[in-house]
Amino acid sequence: MDYKKNPWPMMLSFLFICLSLNNHPSLGVDTISADLPPSGDQTIISNGWNFELGFFTPGSSSRSNYYIGMWYKKISRRTIVWVANRETPVSDRISCVLRISDGNLVLFNESQIPIWSTNLSSTSSGPLEAVLQDDGNFVLRDGSANSSKLLWQSFDNPTHSWLPSAKLAYNNKTKQNMHIISWKNSEDPAPGPFALEVQQSTSSFIIRWNKSVPYWNSGPWDGKIFSWVPKMSANFIYNFSYVSNENESYFTYSLYDPSIISGFVMDISGQIQQLSWMESTKQWNLLWSQPKIQCEVYAFCGPFDFSAGCARKTSLQCGNDSLANGKRDKFWEMPNMKLPDHPQTVAVGNSSECESACLNNCSCTAYAYGDHCSIWIGDLLNLQQLTSSNTYGGTLYLKLAASELSSNFSDENKLGQGGYGPVYKGKLPSGQEIAVKRLSRVSGYCIEGSEKILLYEYMPNKSLDFFIFDQKQSMNLDWEMRFNIILGIARGILYLHQDSRLRIIHRDLKTSNILLDHKMNPKISDFGLARIVGDRQTEAIISKVAGTYGYMSPEYVIDGIFSIKFDVFSFSVVLLEIISGKRNTNQFVKCLNIGLLCVQANPSDRSTLSIVMKMLDGETVNLPTPKRLAFFIGRDQSSSTSSNKPESINEQFHNIKNKSQCIQCQIS
Repeated sequence: MDYKKNPWPMMLSFLFICLSLNNHPSLGVDTISADLPPSGDQTIISNGWNFELGFFTPGSSSRSNYYIGMWYKKISRRTIVWVANRETPVSDRISCVLRISDGNLVLFNESQIPIWSTNLSSTSSGPLEAVLQDDGNFVLRDGSANSSKLLWQSFDNPTHSWLPSAKLAYNNKTKQNMHIISWKNSEDPAPGPFALEVQQSTSSFIIRWNKSVPYWNSGPWDGKIFSWVPKMSANFIYNFSYVSNENESYFTYSLYDPSIISGFVMDISGQIQQLSWMESTKQWNLLWSQPKIQCEVYAFCGPFDFSAGCARKTSLQCGNDSLANGKRDKFWEMPNMKLPDHPQTVAVGNSSECESACLNNCSCTAYAYGDHCSIWIGDLLNLQQLTSSNTYGGTLYLKLAASELSSNFSDENKLGQGGYGPVYKGKLPSGQEIAVKRLSRVSGYCIEGSEKILLYEYMPNKSLDFFIFDQKQSMNLDWEMRFNIILGIARGILYLHQDSRLRIIHRDLKTSNILLDHKMNPKISDFGLARIVGDRQTEAIISKVAGTYGYMSPEYVIDGIFSIKFDVFSFSVVLLEIISGKRNTNQFVKCLNIGLLCVQANPSDRSTLSIVMKMLDGETVNLPTPKRLAFFIGRDQSSSTSSNKPESINEQFHNIKNKSQCIQCQIS
């Protein structure tokens, strides 16, 4: 065949090769027999294509660690539900093989050394086969005709997931519990510290830390739900049942709707989670989790954890060195705490002596003083701040390094000073960075006592004025970035005016109140002067004028009249400030024209933000010519005032830059 004249066969062959290389080849069967061992990228799939089994690499790890695991076949996001060799990964999956050997299912590594096995002591005389069933149970059974004898099944050897129709059992004869054990972390499926098991004596579930310390209980099973899991009834898609006989006590469940993909997971967070797959969003939907509050998970943060996060991050200063450098340890007062276990009693006369006893003991990590002095030596693993008013806790004094204690609002974390108070950089227990405004006594929202704080999303690129008014920083803003910032601000104001459930007029829109995230996306901030108006209300009059000169509209400054056109005026000033430093495309002229349309003297002549958005997005081809601009010559008395002969764009731009009477359009 002449491939020069007809290249399609060659191209199709190349396409077939590419598809073969980029997809895991499946054996097309659900069974492993002695003469059909999967290896490398080969997988087996259950008969109804519900589950797939083969080699995988967990998470986004760059390490060459491979495991034999099982995952859902019908969803786009690979979600592992069972792992065979969770403690013994292999580094070369191509040379590894999972096969039936000596009456067992065995995984051989790249050196053909067995690293995982079903570990059956008795073997069957007949042929064996391993089958991946459609319910997610991977079984080793007698392969003889008409035989259904199971020798081993993954349902009896779960890892971190509990699938429908599987048992979670307690063996009444051996007194052994079956456990659902969390992964070590998202990159390592080795057994972690959290385990779910059945508590046979109370017909309930219990979660233990390190298989020893219980920290959550589901409450007794009442035949329908677990008494301490109230949210379970609100999302009840499962049919649970509890069985107890002389051999075992176990829970099992099924789905009322078999088409739903759902299951239970013992998560690395230490919480048991009920999840359901949402095909519309291609994500797992969390129906409920227990314990509901993260701080109730025992030792989740390691040493010194409590409800607001992990307390200690800096090494303690102790001994004479701490006195010499002036960095002596201090104590953090933590009221209404569940005091830790294993306190030591110290004979002292008062609370000051108790504090000194702990401070002078380098091994002491905390103290409490009530009827007597209690100190704690070593790690504190389960500090909890009690929230119930009916439960009384004590006051714990946690020893911290002086530098760490002084970092709740230190100067080195100060981001700036606003009109209502200073702003500091902080961090939530989850690790998310935030900005914290500590408000003055005459403003804000009271959180606790006289302390008033506001929490904001932290914007690493500061505010817009930091860039456009700084000669060096402005070089980092090319025209595309400036135009995207203009679009983002316009969308934000349009949302406040039109799409929000409540119509909001910001009243203080300016470049310093436009914050930029790590991708330079603008976020409108500081709603201290914002006003909510009725859905049909177009304007209002206010007796006390407040705002920033240069951004306030004339009718507001003179007569206290404000409307959504107030924000339109402020937006136009911001727009002109953004573009005034660069004129490198035809979009500059468009933005200038739009800006002039928004600063016309008569409020009714100014464009709405919905029209501005259409003009910015290019939906309007011929832009209208601006009428008279808002120079400080008094309030516009009638619409006839705006009937003067329009100036050209160039003439108006020249007037804006040179007329000293223009108090609103300062674009330098």
